[in-house]
Amino acid sequence: MRSSGRNSRGSGSGGKNYRGAGNRRDEQQQRAGRPRPEERRYDVGDGPKAGPKAGPKAGPKGSGPKAGPKGGPKAGSQGGGPRGGSQGGGPRTGGPSAGGPKAGGGRGRKPGPARPREYEAQIEERNRARHDKPRVKLPKTFGEQEGERLQKVLARAGMGSRRACEDLIDQARVEVNGKIVTEQGMRVDPEKDEIKVDGLTVATQSYLFFALNKPAGVVSTMEDPDGRQCLGDYVTNRETRLFHVGRLDTETEGIILLTNHGELAHRLTHPRYGVQKTYLAAIQGPLPRDLGKQLKSGIQLEDGYARADHFRVVQNTGKNYLVEVSLHEGRKHIVRRMLAEAGFPVDKLVRTAFGPIALGDQKSGWLRRLTNTEVGMLMREVDL
Repeated sequence: MRSSGRNSRGSGSGGKNYRGAGNRRDEQQQRAGRPRPEERRYDVGDGPKAGPKAGPKAGPKGSGPKAGPKGGPKAGSQGGGPRGGSQGGGPRTGGPSAGGPKAGGGRGRKPGPARPREYEAQIEERNRARHDKPRVKLPKTFGEQEGERLQKVLARAGMGSRRACEDLIDQARVEVNGKIVTEQGMRVDPEKDEIKVDGLTVATQSYLFFALNKPAGVVSTMEDPDGRQCLGDYVTNRETRLFHVGRLDTETEGIILLTNHGELAHRLTHPRYGVQKTYLAAIQGPLPRDLGKQLKSGIQLEDGYARADHFRVVQNTGKNYLVEVSLHEGRKHIVRRMLAEAGFPVDKLVRTAFGPIALGDQKSGWLRRLTNTEVGMLMREVDL
């Protein structure tokens, strides 16, 4: 019995020690500037979230129905014993779960209403309009010249690097509008000014010039309504529209020019400028010695006389002859008709040169771009 009394007194002393520890903790909170749990104020909101949050958590630890809905100072004072005093109603009922931002009150700040999507779209449009404004074209500096630098135009035309084009100017090999340029930095307009290097006109970047070795069986048109293979099949991937310079018979092979320079194409085919074309013809012999003289003197055809500018025998194997004929006329089937009228029908015909542009070793069906030198020679041929 005595021992039980001691235990009870021990428990009482233990209770005093517990309350003493609680008092020390309260004193420390006061020193730190924080109110004691009993003095805290918890603003519990009236919304649907305040009741369920405060009720279940304060109920089991607190003292019945008063601790559930209110969860404030009364829960601490009526909590029943030490637990109800400092721990039951205070921090558990009025903590962040009950009076925090989720409950709609207390120290938490309510987020503002979300902006409508229409308003967000208007803001984005204003920002884009601010950055997408057209660039203001500032006035040119007083005395600044118009056009492009000459060495830049030459480099773009394929005459070499800018440094190499500057060397051409220093060597007095470049002329603009008939005057030799010796100073660097001259500005020109490629569309208006006539630029020449070593006497040859420089083609601007906007014009294209090609040479095609036309195979036999290809029609000399850019489009064929019957679906036959034509010249347009070789340049279908070009954005700029090209057209052929002159024609070749369907069975005649050889070089044919394609370009988008209308004036040059017109002059190359006009009889006034007399651009010479060269052909190789395979015929059967034997040939008389005066065949070349007959062709140069003129052969009477249905549409008038036709004369060759040059004739020579290139190869002879038995009765098979390969002859070269040059003439400046461009009438239909002119070479075939001349040789047939002289008594030597043509078995095979190939055009090997158009003016200064030679076929060379270009394979059948291959398309190549003319060099700037070749374009310059063509333009000089027709006084461009």
